[in-house]
Amino acid sequence: MVAAGAGRGTEEAADRGAGPRQAWASLPWLVRTAVLWSACLVVIAAGLYLLARIIILVTPLAIALAATFFLAALLDPVQLALRRLRLPASLAALLTVLLLLGILGGLGVLVWNLTASQFSELGDELRQGIGRTRDLITSTLPVTDQQLDGLLAQLREAATSQKVDPVASARTVTEVFGSALLALVLLFFLLKDGRAMWHWTLRRTAGPNREIAAEAGRVGWRTLGSYSRGTMLIAGIDAVGIGLALVLLGVPLAFPLALITFIGGFVPIIGATVAGAVAVLVALAANGPTTALLTLAAVIAVQQIEGNLLEPLVMKRQVRLHPVVILLAVTAGTLIAGIAGAFVAVPITAVAWRVIDSVQRQRQAAAATARPDPPAPEDPPAPPHPVPG
Repeated sequence: MVAAGAGRGTEEAADRGAGPRQAWASLPWLVRTAVLWSACLVVIAAGLYLLARIIILVTPLAIALAATFFLAALLDPVQLALRRLRLPASLAALLTVLLLLGILGGLGVLVWNLTASQFSELGDELRQGIGRTRDLITSTLPVTDQQLDGLLAQLREAATSQKVDPVASARTVTEVFGSALLALVLLFFLLKDGRAMWHWTLRRTAGPNREIAAEAGRVGWRTLGSYSRGTMLIAGIDAVGIGLALVLLGVPLAFPLALITFIGGFVPIIGATVAGAVAVLVALAANGPTTALLTLAAVIAVQQIEGNLLEPLVMKRQVRLHPVVILLAVTAGTLIAGIAGAFVAVPITAVAWRVIDSVQRQRQAAAATARPDPPAPEDPPAPPHPVPG
C-alpha cells in the first residue's frame, strides 16, 4: 500500500509538472516566440534603466572619468615621446599635464584678448539676424506679425518661467570645478601608471579570458586615441576653412565664429550644424541675404569635404559610426548629462562598439579553433591492373 501511494504521488507530481509544459507546447510557435522576445526585452530595458539611474547619480564622476580617458588618449604620444628622452614616468606625466594647462591657458588668454569685445557684438548681430529672419518668414510664408510675435512671446515666457535657484547654481559650479580638478589628478596618474594598472588587471584575469581582455583593451585604447586625435584635427580644419570663408566674404566676427566651429566639431553632426547656423545668422544680419547664402554654401562645402574626404583619411574606418548611431548617442548623452554628455557620448559609443566587436570576434575564432576538423575523405580504391596475357 505504501508503494502504491508513493507511485500515485509520483504520478500526480508528474501530471502537475506536465500541465504547464503541455500548455506551453500547445501554444502556436509565433506566440511562444513573441513571449520569449518580450521577456528578453523587458529584462534588457530594466537593466538599461537601472544603469541609467546609476549613471545619473554619479554623473560628475562619470564625466570626469570620460574626460580623463579622452585627454589621456590624446596626450599619450606626448608622454611616450618624453619617456623616450629618458625622463622618469612621474616627470613625463607632470610635464604633459602642465603642457595641457599651458595650451589651454594660452588659448584662453588669446581668445579673451581678441574676442572679449566682439562677443557682445556677436549677440547684437545674432539678434539682428533673427529680426531679418523674422521679416523673411512673414514676407514669404502665410504668417502674420502678430502670430509670430505671439509664438515668440510664448517661447520667451517658457524659457524664463523657470526660477534660478542660487543653491542649485552654486552646487553646479562646485561640481564642475570638482570634476575638472578630479580629471586633472586622474590624468596625471593615468599617464604615469596607466599601463602598470592595466597589466595588474590582466594578471588577475585567469584562463583564456586574459587574452580576450588584453586584445579588447588594446582595440579600445587604439580606437579612443584615433578618435580623439582625429576629431581634434578635423575640428581644427573645419574652423580654419569656415573662418577663412567668413574673412573672404567680409563677415564680421570671423574669429569668434571659427572658435565656435572648432568647439562644435567635438559634437559630430549637431555641433557643426549649430555652428554653421550661427555663422549664417551673423552673415545675414551684417551683410544681407546674398552673403548669408554664400556663407551657407561655404559651410556646406567645408562639411562635405570633411565628411567625404578628410574623415575617411584622418579617421580609421573602425572608428567611424553610422549617423543614426551618432545622433542617438548625442541625444542620450545630452539627456543624461547635458552639454558635457553630448561631448563624451560618441567616443564612449565608439569604444564600446569596438570592444564588443573584438570580444565577439575572438570568441568566434576560439570556437572555430576548438571545433574538430571533419575527417578527410578516403581515397577511392585503385582500379585493378590488367593481367598481361
